[in-house]
Amino acid sequence: MHDQAQKPGRSPSNVEERFVANVMPDDPTAVFSARGLTKMYRMGEVEIHALNGVDLDLYRGEFVVLLGPSGSGKSTLLNILGGLDVPTSGRVHYLDHDLSAYDEASLTRYRREHVGFVFQFYNLIPSLTAAENVGLVTEIASSPMNPREALELVGLGNRADHFPSQLSGGEQQRVAIARAVAKRPDVLLCDEPTGALDVTTGVMVLEALARVNRELGTLTAVITHNAMIASIADRVVTLSGGRIASIRRNAVKASTGSLAW
Repeated sequence: MHDQAQKPGRSPSNVEERFVANVMPDDPTAVFSARGLTKMYRMGEVEIHALNGVDLDLYRGEFVVLLGPSGSGKSTLLNILGGLDVPTSGRVHYLDHDLSAYDEASLTRYRREHVGFVFQFYNLIPSLTAAENVGLVTEIASSPMNPREALELVGLGNRADHFPSQLSGGEQQRVAIARAVAKRPDVLLCDEPTGALDVTTGVMVLEALARVNRELGTLTAVITHNAMIASIADRVVTLSGGRIASIRRNAVKASTGSLAW
């Protein structure tokens, strides 16, 4: 419902112009609005351009998959949206806040109050139970869930008192998801959350993410290089060479149970 029709009389001449129909520069309902994002790293005398002029809007309640090969700019884009990094040029707004103008203290506050992160590695504290690992985040949140409620949401209510060593890889990742959502973030950003998992446990992790998105209405963006996962998204953003190669909307979202890769 957020796709914008192309203006009459303008014929797209390249990939970038063809996907402009999927972004809305001044849409007040966009949670994120990025315009002209570039990110350049310097390694010695070599300049590496991780992002090359990215325009993208993400909307409340969406489940978005960021697809592309290693080095395409997916993680760099996600880190900028999440306030873990800043662009070399361009602007990124979270609602009506210009994150590009934030200092480090403001970005820290933004991450703490609005963003949940899930990474490929779980980063659980071995000496704490699942509930205690989740509880660490609730101590800094203004209106958190009960840790056990968050674990119920990801299907681990009966594992709340188990230590990480007593949990499978998929269960540990779901604890990490519970930890991320326990502070009731507006945005959940996930970087290869199934990258270290086998097919069966990966599907269970994706189901947990889909349930969070569905029941809490949390904007959820998931990085993957696995094209099969794209079928469960509302929209699929494909990156290549630091640019957005395409944006497409799934007319019908697949169920996580139908995935196989």
